Amino acid sequence: MPLSIINSFASWVLKQRIHQIELFLKYPNEVQEELLHNLLTASENTIIGKQYDFASINSYKTFAERVPVSGYEELQPLIERTRQGEQGVFWESPIKWFAKSSGTTNAKSKFIPVSNEALEDCHYKGSKDLLCMYLNNNEDSELFVGKSLRLGGSSQIYENNNTFFGDLSAILIENMPIWAEFSSTPSSKTSLMSEWETKIAAIINETKNENVTSFAGVPSWMLVLMNRVLEDTGKGNLLELWPNLEVYFHGGVSFSPYKEQYKKILPSKDFKYYEIYNASEGFFAIQDLNNSSDLLLMLDYGIFYEFIPMDTFDTPNQKVIRLADVELNKNYAIVITTNSGLWRYLIGDTVRFTSLNPYRIRVTGRTKHHINVFGEELMVENTDQAIAKACEITQTEVIDYTVAPIFMQDKEKGAHEWMIEFKQKPADVGLFQKVLDETLQTLNSDYEAKRYNNMTLNPLVINVARENLFYDWLKERDKLGGQHKIPRLSNQRDYLEQLKEM
Repeated sequence: MPLSIINSFASWVLKQRIHQIELFLKYPNEVQEELLHNLLTASENTIIGKQYDFASINSYKTFAERVPVSGYEELQPLIERTRQGEQGVFWESPIKWFAKSSGTTNAKSKFIPVSNEALEDCHYKGSKDLLCMYLNNNEDSELFVGKSLRLGGSSQIYENNNTFFGDLSAILIENMPIWAEFSSTPSSKTSLMSEWETKIAAIINETKNENVTSFAGVPSWMLVLMNRVLEDTGKGNLLELWPNLEVYFHGGVSFSPYKEQYKKILPSKDFKYYEIYNASEGFFAIQDLNNSSDLLLMLDYGIFYEFIPMDTFDTPNQKVIRLADVELNKNYAIVITTNSGLWRYLIGDTVRFTSLNPYRIRVTGRTKHHINVFGEELMVENTDQAIAKACEITQTEVIDYTVAPIFMQDKEKGAHEWMIEFKQKPADVGLFQKVLDETLQTLNSDYEAKRYNNMTLNPLVINVARENLFYDWLKERDKLGGQHKIPRLSNQRDYLEQLKEM
């Protein structure tokens, strides 16, 4: 069958989903209420369902009063029972897959349950919807004439008591539908290789002669791969190697610090960038418009959403609200109840709503990865945007960065200390520092107030990192590739001090 016919048929099939998406766009809160009811009904006879008497819960108010908000530490004993082979603990159907995640830096592993329902109705559904929205917005796309270059995690699947664990990407590849495997490169065998350097070489060898039309992965690691591809092939940009490239599907970390670098290796004004927001716990949101930074919250993936305003988070006055009660441009911590049996689970991410009709969000950071030592409430969204602005003004590029507080001592005021690895060091680091500081003040009024006349905070301090510092730091901790990320912001100095010692 000619590839053009396959492309047309695949596009037609995927776009049939648009009508279902329109339903939750029109009735978002009703869809969420019905979903919560279905999750509770399905789990009435589980151990956790009996503990909280799910059978008698008939309203959101009762659900919120009866079931506590939990982090991983609270749910870990129940998860461990299922990992040891016991079923019906927190979800009705058997769970044999667990996405192993250590978070950004924590050495203690988390094992996030992934049910068959979550695989089909959340993760794979999200992947199909991403393609559906992209194709709906780009009628002339020839995405399926070629293949998608995927860059997943670097772990094999491991077995324990007839349960299996590994990176989420490894689990998804292991269970991937035939249609997805057919349209992807490299092979599953190469995608699941554990050793990062060997894996990169194998990916390049397999993909450089393919007709790649899209690629998908975390921006920081994908950039490493793409630069290696150019070095290996001697090409000036990626379009010389893959002339039919049309879109990059990305997620995992903010794209802002890397966008200009991608534009250089993909020098086409028609090339598209589409962002997703997913994690081991679920697939949450998708960019549904061309040239947008807003993500449509997907409401029919078996995930019920609640939110904690960050101005009350982890305080005696903490309050939890449902989707219907959110407001524009406020930072919220996300709480999810899922079709994998995570009940009112605090995933650790923060978002703000940019639209309420439909519900669109931007990811702003992590509940643990912000700086609020001096009341400045600095979020990753702020620092990513400020970095991008400073790079633009000083004509430079940043590979990675992290920020920590300089604590007040005696009569010395506090400050923020940055470690920044530049691809090309700015001619004037002082100018970069000035633009960075001033941009942060325009983006964050709390930071501006603390910086006013150096009242609480002195000007920020920049350390220029040596070449490959962050790469070496991750390598030393066996965190190369996949979903592993540099912790951008911290209220402590641990990460910064470790980097300064290397």
